[in-house]
This record gives sequence, C-alpha cells and structure tokens, in this order.
Amino acid sequence: MVLKVIKNKKQYQEYLNWVDVMFDKKISPDKREGEMVQVALLLIKQYEDVNYSVPMPDPIEAIKIKMKDAGLRNKDLVGKVGSKGYISSILSGKKPLTLELAKLFHRELNIPAEVLLS
Repeated sequence: MVLKVIKNKKQYQEYLNWVDVMFDKKISPDKREGEMVQVALLLIKQYEDVNYSVPMPDPIEAIKIKMKDAGLRNKDLVGKVGSKGYISSILSGKKPLTLELAKLFHRELNIPAEVLLS
C-alpha cells in the first residue's frame, strides 16, 4: 500500500480495512509493514481529528461527573469554594464558573483546564 494523506471517506475506509487486515496478520511493529501500519494509524487519526471532531464537554457537567466519581457532595466543597448554596448555584448554572473556581476544580478534581475554560 502506498501511504498518502487521506482526503475522503473512501480512502479513510480503505485505510481502516488495510490496518484491520494487518492487525489480523499480527505484523511486528519493528518490520517495514509494521512501520507502515503506524504511519497509516497517524494518517487515520489526522483524518478523524479534522472530520470527526469531538465536542468539549460542558464544564459544569464535567465537574458533576468528577464529583460523583470521587464520591463528593456539595457539602464536601464548602471549605474550598464557599457556602453549600453558592456551590449549588454554580452547579445549577445560576452563578458563573470563575477563573479562580476553574483553577480550583482543575487542581482538586483533575479536570483538564481546556474543559473548564470552554
């Protein structure tokens, strides 16, 4: 296969099928064909990044999900953010997510800054 920049869906599908066949053959990544698969995967990723962009999650929803995953409730953030009512207002969208709060949630909940600032 000659590897080129993927420009349309047909080429994209051909690359996906070819990579699938190569995976089934269990090609070693150290061999020439294995290196070609790696390049094909980079080309596939580049095409997907341009044509199938994933929207950023809503910052408030991300905070709620991370809090749930960590087993945190509004009252657990009282000393760091403010009153329980203020936290509820932020999480309901009644109060804005300030830069200081975004920094805090980034630090405390490990939420990527680009999600909190979107």
